[in-house]
Amino acid sequence: MDLYLAGKRVLITGASLGIGSATASLFAEEGCDLILVARDEKRLNEAAASIAERYRVSTTIIAADLSTGSGIAKVVAESGAGDVLVNNAGAVPPGDLLQVEDSRWRQAWDLKVFGYINLTRELYPMLKETKGVVVNVIGTSGERAEPNYIAGSAGNAALMAFTRGLGSNSPRDGVRVVGVNPGPVATERIEMLLSAGAKRTLNDESRWKERFSAMPFGRAATPEEIANAIVFLASSRSSTRAAQS
Repeated sequence: MDLYLAGKRVLITGASLGIGSATASLFAEEGCDLILVARDEKRLNEAAASIAERYRVSTTIIAADLSTGSGIAKVVAESGAGDVLVNNAGAVPPGDLLQVEDSRWRQAWDLKVFGYINLTRELYPMLKETKGVVVNVIGTSGERAEPNYIAGSAGNAALMAFTRGLGSNSPRDGVRVVGVNPGPVATERIEMLLSAGAKRTLNDESRWKERFSAMPFGRAATPEEIANAIVFLASSRSSTRAAQS
C-alpha cells in the first residue's frame, strides 16, 4: 500500500531508542527524510548510521534536551520546515504520590508534557504551511490511571486533552493532530518499570506476566507495532486526503 509519504520530512523526538527508533526506520522505509532528536548524541549517530545502511534517505540528527527552552529553540532553528512531527520523547518515573518527589515530577513533565506542547507550538506555523501532521505518542495510563504510576497517568491525561483540544480545531489550518496511546511495549523502559521501586517484590514479575496474558497475543507490544500505527496515522491514507492524492 502506497502511504503517499515518500519525500516527506519527518521530525521524531526520542528517536534514538525504542518506539522512536522503530518509527524512524519505518518512515525511512516509506522514503521519508528524517530529523532525529534526542539528548544522547552517540545513540542518535548510531540510529542514523543504521538507517543509512538500509535506506537512501536524508537523515539529520539534533542532540537537544526538549525539557528546556534552549533545547526547543535549537530544534526549531536546525530543523526547518517539515511535514510530520512525532512527539515521542519522555520518561516519567514510576511511583505513587508519596514516592515521586516534586523536583522529579516537574523534571519529567518538562520533557514529556511541556516538551510536547512547546515544540508543537513552535513548529505549528511551519506545519500550517506544509499542511502537516502532529502525532503525539502518549500512553494508555492516561485513560486508565495507575496509582503506582501517578505522575505518568496524570501527564498522559493532560496530553490526551491537549491532543483532542488542538486536534478539534487544527483542520481549519490544514493540520491534523492525532494521538497514539500504547499500552506496555517491549522496550528498555518497560524493563526499568518492572524492576523499579522499593516496594516491589519477587512476585511482581509474575503479576506483570499475568497482566500481559490478558492482552492480545499474551504479550507486550513491539516497538514496530506501535511504529506501524504512527506511520499510518501520519499518512493521508488515514484521512480524506487520500482521495485527493
